[in-house]
Amino acid sequence: MDIRPECVPCLLRRVLFQAELAGNGTELNALRAAAEAFSIGLREGRNSAEMATEVHRAAYAAMGVKDPYLELKVRADKVAEEYIHDAEEFISSSSDRLREAVLIASIGNIMDFGIAEAIDDPDMFRKEFGTLLSQGIGYDQTDVVKEILSKSKSVVYLFDNCGESQLDKLLIREIKRSGIKVIGVVRGEAVLNDVTLSDAERIGLDKEVDEMHTTSEFRIGVCIDSLTEDLRNKIISADLMIAKGMANFESLSDQDVTIPIAFILRSKCAPVAAALGIPVGINAVSVKFPSREHKKD
Repeated sequence: MDIRPECVPCLLRRVLFQAELAGNGTELNALRAAAEAFSIGLREGRNSAEMATEVHRAAYAAMGVKDPYLELKVRADKVAEEYIHDAEEFISSSSDRLREAVLIASIGNIMDFGIAEAIDDPDMFRKEFGTLLSQGIGYDQTDVVKEILSKSKSVVYLFDNCGESQLDKLLIREIKRSGIKVIGVVRGEAVLNDVTLSDAERIGLDKEVDEMHTTSEFRIGVCIDSLTEDLRNKIISADLMIAKGMANFESLSDQDVTIPIAFILRSKCAPVAAALGIPVGINAVSVKFPSREHKKD
């Protein structure tokens, strides 16, 4: 997804948010570093996730803190865990278990701290859960996902935020009910409130998937070409990629992957919503197919 002018103040707001989390008086240094990154890399047609990666890499270096979101991530996991039982009952009582599991996974994406149209504190999720659930899936290509899964042997699952990943467990379990192998992918280094391997192990997420891999780098979203050869081969061999959250959409929307990608997210900003062709503030499932020349054999 191309960066848009409104992405700049949004990124700066998040830089300030995380510098305040760091609590070491580096707010101005972090903002200065972010502004310098913009001055070097900001240009029309630049991928928004690539630009965000450079901005946050500079800000993290200026803050001198490896994981300013750690306390929020732990709290988010604990809050979301409170809803697993209710979510399981919600899914079990439905005649369309997979669709409801997708809905549960999508509403978890509201746990994205420091941006508009999301929440800044995990406790706010308690007030939002029922409302988000009642909204259903506002843009729904779950039937397309079902059709792909009906012919699938393996799925790659790209995780996004902590807290949200607790609810991802339920969708993974539904997929595995059909005997499909699930290959999980988390961030290679701590960045924002995204799931790292240590975060995954803390909540047992690594036990839910058949294999767990990392992107092996500090990056907003994912770059297929930067992954290890082993992981790239697993992606090429899979039948579907499920990509959670806006950052994964922003990065992957410009990459032609050889398999279909199901983006499951909450549309929390106007640029992402516009790129998807959907309204802001809805739960969404959108499937992207590879171009004809990039389809796997």
